[in-house]
Amino acid sequence: MNDVWFKEFEGLYGSMVEWRRYMHQHPELSYQESGTSAFVLEKLKSFGIEDIRENVGGYGIVATIKGGKPGKTVALRADFDALPIQEETDVPYASKVPGVMHACGHDGHTATLLGVAKVLQDNRKELSGNVVLIHQPAEEVPPGGAQAMIKDGCLDGVDVVFGTHLWSLVPYGKIGYRKGYALAASDTIKIHIQGRGGHGSAPHFSIDSIAVASQLVNQIQMIVSRKIDPVKPAVVTIGKFHAGVAPNVIADTAVLEGTVRTFDEEVRHKVKAELESIVENVCAAHHAKGTVEYQFGYPAVYNHEAETELFKKVMDRTFGEGATAEIAPQMCGEDFAYYLKEKPGMFWFTGAGFEEEDAVYPHHHPKFNFDERAMLTAGKAFLSVVYQYLCSTENTVLTGIGNG
Repeated sequence: MNDVWFKEFEGLYGSMVEWRRYMHQHPELSYQESGTSAFVLEKLKSFGIEDIRENVGGYGIVATIKGGKPGKTVALRADFDALPIQEETDVPYASKVPGVMHACGHDGHTATLLGVAKVLQDNRKELSGNVVLIHQPAEEVPPGGAQAMIKDGCLDGVDVVFGTHLWSLVPYGKIGYRKGYALAASDTIKIHIQGRGGHGSAPHFSIDSIAVASQLVNQIQMIVSRKIDPVKPAVVTIGKFHAGVAPNVIADTAVLEGTVRTFDEEVRHKVKAELESIVENVCAAHHAKGTVEYQFGYPAVYNHEAETELFKKVMDRTFGEGATAEIAPQMCGEDFAYYLKEKPGMFWFTGAGFEEEDAVYPHHHPKFNFDERAMLTAGKAFLSVVYQYLCSTENTVLTGIGNG
């Protein structure tokens, strides 16, 4: 690795913290990120990057840094939307927008990629090829920003694509990766049960939608335990149950909502089929009517083998043996999956957890936060990947200078 790149990047740490905290104070929900997009655009222009496309697939921005020599094109992606969560941290840079919070680290992703952009722009003549910076909106809410940006050409001419997620549940200084399936497909379900309402004292004149819905919740648990190959992971969770208007009234209708997580496409469709069969037959047995709304969400994130193996070698050279470890597949979803369906590449987790256990909260928690030094780790990983593809030869050994 060119030490000059790392030293310049370390010198930008204060700016990255400032950028991250500004975005944290001014979060915007998916599909509403006009201010964030404008902020990113202003920074990229200030770096001297000229090839910038605005409003790509919505509020997305695609900037291209052209190297001094011809070669491959490497794409790097960061997302920038926030969540509908009321922040409960006591940090001085807490969200100023009621009910909206960066509770997943996307502000850190964006600040990191801005720092990376500055370094690559300043050293672009060393690149044998180009770097495409994908600043993506709307990762949190399907159909997501990735599909729209791809349709709008963000991957045109790209040879390989990489992305990372700052992860509070992995300690700072560590990098978690996985070859093959790394994150699950994420689908949503909504089940409507139509019974016949009536007086609570006379259930024999009614069809109790709550009783039927309760049977469905129990039977749905049997899908994974008895219908799916146990070596193929799957999760079916009912997270919402709405029914009833009064304690002495038998509910006329009930609605169940939940999520399905899978890796294997065959398993994904089998869960859907089994779910529909259970709803149809359980409702019929109780003389109720049931319908299933099954919405396919993001596909599973599949990290390509060659790119993942190269990533591991580059990270070992950059951060030293032991800093990078293979982790178990995660059942959370990510629309980065769409990029990997179009181009080879991979997605990894950058450890961002605090040393104090009581300061570590999971993603999407009102008290979520991350160790900001993780932006240095993530950025150096990005820079190392770019250097390997656009500056290095087969025999190049990268110089490790740690996390800074």
